[in-house]
Amino acid sequence: MGDVLLKEFDTEAIRQLADENDGLKATVENLRARLEELERLADTDTLLPLPNRRAFLRDLERVLHQAARHKTPAAVLYVDLNGLKAINDRHGHQAGDAVLLHVARVLKASLRAGDMVARIGGDEFGLILDHLDEESAQTKADLLASTVAAEPVDLGGTRVRVNVTIGLAMVGAGDDVETVLARADAAMYAQRSER
Repeated sequence: MGDVLLKEFDTEAIRQLADENDGLKATVENLRARLEELERLADTDTLLPLPNRRAFLRDLERVLHQAARHKTPAAVLYVDLNGLKAINDRHGHQAGDAVLLHVARVLKASLRAGDMVARIGGDEFGLILDHLDEESAQTKADLLASTVAAEPVDLGGTRVRVNVTIGLAMVGAGDDVETVLARADAAMYAQRSER
């Protein structure tokens, strides 16, 4: 009789442990899914369906290491949306948001798989063009500026053309993130002053 009771107890204890284990597995999976969602939110712009500055800087760091290790070219484009404040003042912030969304879509649609576009400031976008030489990167920058300018944005019956100014910096040996971004930003301001 004692053996039967012991076997029943062992079987019941094992069942309980298995149920607890299943519960722990479900809790861990739930926590893992929540963590992934939090990481995604931390790397995504709050307005646009793009990565944010944090994600951009992390990816640029990766590209810098890869370019140095494999001696491959890479370019950073610093894109500034011209006249957003005037659009906000004249048409309202919803119109400004629509313009930002339009520019984000155009930039994203114009990139190759593996390239990155992110919103890195209020009216600024950063692009990382991996495995692209300077001439090809400049051609791409010119094409992006033309494409943005060619497609007007509909602001509820009013069509507005927007322009961007783009600065280009090539990734060089020994560069760090701040240096590359500073060169791209300076190139953007130089482009703007030439207009």
